[in-house]
Amino acid sequence: MLYKLDLANILFLDIETVPENKVFSELSEEKRILWEQKSKYQRKEEFSPEEYYDRAGIWAEFGKIICISVGYFTEKGTQRNFRVTSFYGDEPKLLKDFKNLLQEHFNQAKHLLCGHNGKEFDFPYIARRMLINNIKLPYKLNLFGKKPWEIPHLDTMELWKFGDYKHYTSLKLMANVLGIPSPKDDMDGSMVRDVFYEENDLDRIVIYCELDVVTTAQVLLRLRGDDLLNENQIKKI
Repeated sequence: MLYKLDLANILFLDIETVPENKVFSELSEEKRILWEQKSKYQRKEEFSPEEYYDRAGIWAEFGKIICISVGYFTEKGTQRNFRVTSFYGDEPKLLKDFKNLLQEHFNQAKHLLCGHNGKEFDFPYIARRMLINNIKLPYKLNLFGKKPWEIPHLDTMELWKFGDYKHYTSLKLMANVLGIPSPKDDMDGSMVRDVFYEENDLDRIVIYCELDVVTTAQVLLRLRGDDLLNENQIKKI
């Protein structure tokens, strides 16, 4: 049961991604053809491959991770805190730093990774980008041969589906209907590419990513019937 989980054993995370290159013209000829084939179904006849390239960040084969934010609960007596930190910038380095965190602090069977739509997006995206960057997968992301009940992943969107696999609910909507205070962020996921490539403002993206991690943790608390975190309990490290 969800309420029986020890919150201290859960690592909450969120990632932000962008196209691997700033513009379509920077791709090799072979990669342009592959992009045209990969994106054909989604863009249909409405967009050319070049026009659609600003959305390439949603595919690990054509995008890259620019930020992984994580959060975890700590308890001292009756005091509960939620610590948040981020790995950002150079992709190979942030992936290696994230892997080190998993191996050093979240490597036991009791440890779980939690994200919103994490099973469909964040977890496989990180795994694919690690392999593309020649980084050996850590145990928590290596799902080869594992049975469904052996996979150490929680997904707040999956928990909200209650078996309805056609249902998609954004983190923002889920937080709203569950009465979770909306963080005062000044952007959404559709803006990440422009903020990164046009505004060169990675710090703004990191703040946005960390807010999503906090919101994911708050959603899980509500699903368990626990009290929400207050601002004083959230610590940036």
